Amino acid sequence: MTEIADRRVQEKILTRMTDLANDPELQGKPLGGDLAGYRSIRAVGQRYRIIYRGQRSTVTVAVVAAGIRKAGSRVDIYTVAGKLIRLGLL
Repeated sequence: MTEIADRRVQEKILTRMTDLANDPELQGKPLGGDLAGYRSIRAVGQRYRIIYRGQRSTVTVAVVAAGIRKAGSRVDIYTVAGKLIRLGLL
């Protein structure tokens, strides 16, 4: 995985993650396949995605990945997160 170097992008992603504390199950969209049980929400315009899982019993949001959506690329955030889940790292 690559690090997000731009501090402004980091701040916007962090703000979006913080906003997930309010009704995380109503935000984003549910994912399927290897990412079933997780949700995805856009951050910093259309380029970045935050992949997370929320719990209804308590307000707990576990952000598991954040990165650029780049369909067809090996560094696409969905591809990277799916691989980490298949390897049992998430």
